[in-house]
Amino acid sequence: MAKVAWIERNDRKRRTVAKHAAKRAELKAKGDYAGLAKLPRDASPTRLVNRCKVSGRRHAHMRKFGVSRMTFREAALNGMIPGVTKASW
Repeated sequence: MAKVAWIERNDRKRRTVAKHAAKRAELKAKGDYAGLAKLPRDASPTRLVNRCKVSGRRHAHMRKFGVSRMTFREAALNGMIPGVTKASW
């Protein structure tokens, strides 16, 4: 389980990106890079991290399901993800 502070920090960044999205798009369309530099660093969407919705883990994130590989495996084996079965041949 990730530290709660890391998860909260990422949520704060997500809110900041949403808050400044329109202003960033406007400045980028004008080509005003000095104005972009004056915005907060966390207003850039590249600073966001994909985290598992269950455990908060940032590595091995499966974008389609929104969880990490370990959480996905546990949920799939317990039958909690519809249409996903263990491969056997």
